[in-house]
Amino acid sequence: MSESPDWNTIDTVLLDLDGTLLDLHFDNYFWLQYVPICYADKHGLSRDQADAVLMPHYTRVRGSLDWYCVDFWTRELGLDIEQLKHEVADKIAIHASVPEFLTAVRKANKRVVLVTNAHPASLKLKMHKTGLDQYFHRMVNAHDIGMAKEHNGFWQKLQNVEKFTAANTLLIDDNLDVLKCAETYGIAHLLAVLQPDSQKEVMETRHYSVVKDFVDIMP
Repeated sequence: MSESPDWNTIDTVLLDLDGTLLDLHFDNYFWLQYVPICYADKHGLSRDQADAVLMPHYTRVRGSLDWYCVDFWTRELGLDIEQLKHEVADKIAIHASVPEFLTAVRKANKRVVLVTNAHPASLKLKMHKTGLDQYFHRMVNAHDIGMAKEHNGFWQKLQNVEKFTAANTLLIDDNLDVLKCAETYGIAHLLAVLQPDSQKEVMETRHYSVVKDFVDIMP
């Protein structure tokens, strides 16, 4: 069972996208399966050889804004990353009960804000496929802020574009580094997603309360 927050003390809900509202299986498949296949084909490599090139490169930039940047990877890999994402966009999927949850939060008169590291091109594709954009009062992209959510200083910079009271704000995210950074900033209500990728095992969420199914935490 998911652990429901105290909705009486919350007026703003900040929501991550990939792995939180959307199944992370799309992104994991794309970067760990499809991109290596395409890279191997382009360079005449075996799949193992492609993995040997790509995986250390992923590790070097993981957690930085470049990690989430379509333009960066297009330059680095010589592949049209945006086009490749469109080719497998049928794998984009919404986690269970997300539309119902977002509807309930709006009806409870909470401000609903998407705060994502996803590159604008990825965000546009995912909103087109899912229609989730209709539920948000605002969508904030880390690329516009200038740093990824897991970096110290992000949440202060967010205040410049989206005013919120940390003590009355709920953040739901599948990235534990993001949650830690938000916790340090003072955001009072934090929930981790138990199973970001429906095809993988549940996640170790440290001391954070968890979301297993959004239907369990509706206001």
